[in-house]
Amino acid sequence: MTNRHPRIEGIIPVMLTPFTDDGQIDYAGLERLIGWYLAHGADALFAVCQSSEMQFLTLEERVALSRFVVRTVNGRVPVVTSGHISDDIQTQVDELTAMSQTGADALILVTNHLDPKRQGSEPFKATLSTLLDRLPRDIPLGLYECPAPYRRLLTDDEVTFCAQSDRFILLKDVSCDLSTVKRRLTLTDGTPLRILNANAAIAWDAMKAGAPGFNGVFANIHPDLYKWLYTASARHSKFAHELATFLVLAAVSETLGYPALAKIYHQRIGTFDSIRCRVIDYDVRERFWALDAVIDKIADGTEFYRAKIAALPV
Repeated sequence: MTNRHPRIEGIIPVMLTPFTDDGQIDYAGLERLIGWYLAHGADALFAVCQSSEMQFLTLEERVALSRFVVRTVNGRVPVVTSGHISDDIQTQVDELTAMSQTGADALILVTNHLDPKRQGSEPFKATLSTLLDRLPRDIPLGLYECPAPYRRLLTDDEVTFCAQSDRFILLKDVSCDLSTVKRRLTLTDGTPLRILNANAAIAWDAMKAGAPGFNGVFANIHPDLYKWLYTASARHSKFAHELATFLVLAAVSETLGYPALAKIYHQRIGTFDSIRCRVIDYDVRERFWALDAVIDKIADGTEFYRAKIAALPV
């Protein structure tokens, strides 16, 4: 790591993990997925996160997955990685140390594992301090308010503590609240810590407020549309409003069976052979009878807006 504070910003997909029908990691599909992300505007990749089904991967699989992504990307964009799924402090040290050695540009800590018993800031800071002392100092860190096993949002004091520690470069914000995002942008102004909103409902407003990109799950389906919203919407505000509305409506379908629905999309476009998930133990198509029709609409809308963007004056 030559840059102490690399800039991790822009459109950052939370990566899916493709599996074969018998439940093994499909590395050929993963290689195709990485190529697809890069061809569709990803500015960085977040490997081994909840969308990757990290809670259902062994440590060996998490390490191998992260190494494969880093090796395949080969420096074209930054890669950040997590794999942080444990509550026991020594197990956290072991798994995070292993993940830190995979070559990623930053190591992401999950906030709920810093306060697993929901006791507040004192145990949070104690766990964090232990990890900061024992993790390699040459890899930048990030924070992830992962919703599982529970959504542990940072307090303003905790955000400030991390921002001023000189160790953290990004926060995946899942507050889903524009006022919170704006306040965090103010708290971290002038520090290395960047606030990456992950909520589609406020994505455009957060960008306009200064959030440096988007880190939500639907960057797995149309990262290029979020990229245009981030980089070009100021020149076409009326169209940007229309596009932002479509992106919000599309993202509502997450509740129908994500990440399987994203895998169905990638199966349709030829990225994946299978929609097998470890996190979902049922057939999403049977439980949600309209799922294929919903994905049809999302796919059609995505292509419609890609064509409209291509026709806009520069």
